[in-house]
Amino acid sequence: MRFIATLPAFLWLILAIPVQADTSNKNNISLELETGALNFSRNDARIPGDTGTKFDILDLTGKGSSVFFRLNADWQLNSKHGLRLVLAPLAVDGTGNLSQQTRFADTTFDAGPTKARYQFNTVKITYHYTFASGEDWRWRVGFTGLIRDADIELQQGNKKDNDDNLGFAPLLHLYGEYTINPKSRFSIDFDGLASPQGRAIDLAFKYRYDIDKHWHIGGGYRTVEGGVDNDTVYNFAWLHYAVFTLGYQF
Repeated sequence: MRFIATLPAFLWLILAIPVQADTSNKNNISLELETGALNFSRNDARIPGDTGTKFDILDLTGKGSSVFFRLNADWQLNSKHGLRLVLAPLAVDGTGNLSQQTRFADTTFDAGPTKARYQFNTVKITYHYTFASGEDWRWRVGFTGLIRDADIELQQGNKKDNDDNLGFAPLLHLYGEYTINPKSRFSIDFDGLASPQGRAIDLAFKYRYDIDKHWHIGGGYRTVEGGVDNDTVYNFAWLHYAVFTLGYQF
């Protein structure tokens, strides 16, 4: 994926934060796989943003569930400081009907059967700081850099056009965790920011059960909402995830 080429410089920036890792803790690195069912409740586009025709991508790709995968890697440097890497690929496609003649990118598509592909791959790198840690609750705050590799494509027979976008967005990070008992916990995980040109929100509520000192399972709900509105691109989407998790603590 194209955004992988931007990772080395951003990782260098994050790792330049002057903190000392706690090498005495052997369980300070964790990996977690999220999978489950993904649904859209909104996915509107108009490209170009000022002269294109607005259309509902869901009329083409459908509103049914699809399987998703997401990988989270967390490195707790010490009791206060930590880093997290998230890889979240996303691509859906399908064939439906455009309700009207549609100007998209540099092509005009007729009303009728149209094939569409929507891609929104993301990489997120987070620095987080634990500012409160008690017997039951633990809270941390930080900042996230989001790298997106987005692409929307329409096709009617031999007529095809697309609009792709590789970009970066800074987000605020907030995480809270409540310990139910020694093996169970509940967490709230938020990345987000809004501006006059658009917004990005990633919010999850998850339950975790520790099988042993290394393995854990869990589940929950995640919602991702946002988009951009400028002269080049108008696209707003709202996604809902039924989440199952499997994790390993090193």
